[in-house]
Amino acid sequence: MTPDNTPHTEETKAADPATTETAPLQPRARRGMSPIMRRILTINILALGILVAGLLYLGQYRQNLIDSEIKNLISQAEMFAAALGEGAVGGVTPMRQELVRGTANRIVIRMVESTNTRARLFHVTGHLVADSRKLALAGREVEVMVLPPINQSPGILRTAFNIYDRFISRLPGKIHLKKYEEFPIQHAQHYPEVPIAFGGEIASAVRNLDQDHLMLSVAVPVQRYKQVLGALMVTKSSHSIDEALYDVRVGILEIFLVSLTLTILLSIYLAGTIARPIHRLASAADRIRQSLNRREQLPQLKNRDDEIGDLAIALRDMTDALWDRMDAIEQFAADVSHEIKNPLASLKSAVETVARVKEPEQQRKLMSIIQEDVERLDRLISDISDASRLDAELSRTLIEPVNIAKMLETLVDVHTSTSGPDAPEITLDINSGQVDTLIADAMEDRLAQVFANLIGNALTFSPKGSTIKLTARRTNTEIYGDTIIVSFADTGPGIPSGKEAAVFQRFYSERPHDEKFGTHYGLGLSISKQIIEAYGGDIKAENILDSNGNTAGALFTVCLPAG
Repeated sequence: MTPDNTPHTEETKAADPATTETAPLQPRARRGMSPIMRRILTINILALGILVAGLLYLGQYRQNLIDSEIKNLISQAEMFAAALGEGAVGGVTPMRQELVRGTANRIVIRMVESTNTRARLFHVTGHLVADSRKLALAGREVEVMVLPPINQSPGILRTAFNIYDRFISRLPGKIHLKKYEEFPIQHAQHYPEVPIAFGGEIASAVRNLDQDHLMLSVAVPVQRYKQVLGALMVTKSSHSIDEALYDVRVGILEIFLVSLTLTILLSIYLAGTIARPIHRLASAADRIRQSLNRREQLPQLKNRDDEIGDLAIALRDMTDALWDRMDAIEQFAADVSHEIKNPLASLKSAVETVARVKEPEQQRKLMSIIQEDVERLDRLISDISDASRLDAELSRTLIEPVNIAKMLETLVDVHTSTSGPDAPEITLDINSGQVDTLIADAMEDRLAQVFANLIGNALTFSPKGSTIKLTARRTNTEIYGDTIIVSFADTGPGIPSGKEAAVFQRFYSERPHDEKFGTHYGLGLSISKQIIEAYGGDIKAENILDSNGNTAGALFTVCLPAG
């Protein structure tokens, strides 16, 4: 078996273009959630989330709290240092004063009992003299540790905040603090702010206590008679600051939850006002596509005074235009069929008769009829072909500025140079100041075809020796604005009453009685109207009346928007 005779398999049938074209139209699949709604929700929630994430940072607010806490610590430390300078100093002479260890320890412990701070007193030599967390009992020092409340759990929300703070602390540009260390034998050199206090100045420092908290410390000099005897360092953790930040963040989250709820509801409402009418339009378009009849209509959405309402109106207008185009194609096909049948019937009759006729003279007449019918068919098919491809040509060909004045002058010159002595004369009336302003955006060939059709139509109906007057003006009209108006006036019999609009219909023909049958098929004016309307203009026909009200000729007027 040859390859040409190989039967089609199921796969080759599926790939056959003819099979694909005849496949039934499938309805549009329904979506679970509108993509528009998902996008609107995502954008609104993301924007709100970024705003809340920025608010939760609270970097400047936290720094203000730290600065305020350090100022409070400095005030407390200055009071403690003044008390130590008065009550924990002894010596033989005012110039030889020393810190009294036992007294200083008791004063330090008593001062910090209600302040939730830790105080350490260092001698100018750097040795630790007193520590509020160490008690001297039975000759030994007992260290006092502040324990957290029993069963205190950080909680999910607090843990989330801590993770957020750790993430922020790792961002570029963040200042990394030193870690606070507790040494077994403490010395002033372990804390840089203490030696500064030995010099008579107040110093402060902020260190990391652990992953989630800070240690704040200040050091002030302890003086007696302006003699620096030591330095008092007061420290406090950032637990109170962190609790204040936690309360503020919880308040922000509460507002965020309310805002999030409102955002979701408003986003759903907004998306619904967009997605639902578009879905209605899409569903109606699917029904029209599948039914192919005029019972299905697109929704009007009259209450939508917005872009979606404009879209619905535009789609309805487009659908109506498509139906009109389909009607025109159907009518055109019917008219073509009717027009082709006439020469075909004549041709068939002549062919059948010529086979039976024996006389040469009659055969020559029949052959002449056959030849004329073939020429009629050729002209008819050429006109039909030109009319059928006009839409496609107008839609894909670029338009360009065309000088109408020069085009009309060329057409008049061609007629003058090729016409006979008895042919009608064509005059052209153009204002000399408007020659270079008669510019319209169009296809030069097609616009010339329109003017040639109108000139040819006027020549056909004008008597010998008459005059056809062409005028072109640029003016401003209410309908078209800045407009170019070109008129073609003849002195022929005019247009039959009531047929002024019908002359532009396809295959409408009203020809002179002496014209040979089949020379024209009534497509010229129809094509001219189609071309002019494609460029946003209009063409109309009317009769010219004399002073007595009698028809004195026909007037065709072309209006085009000026370029």
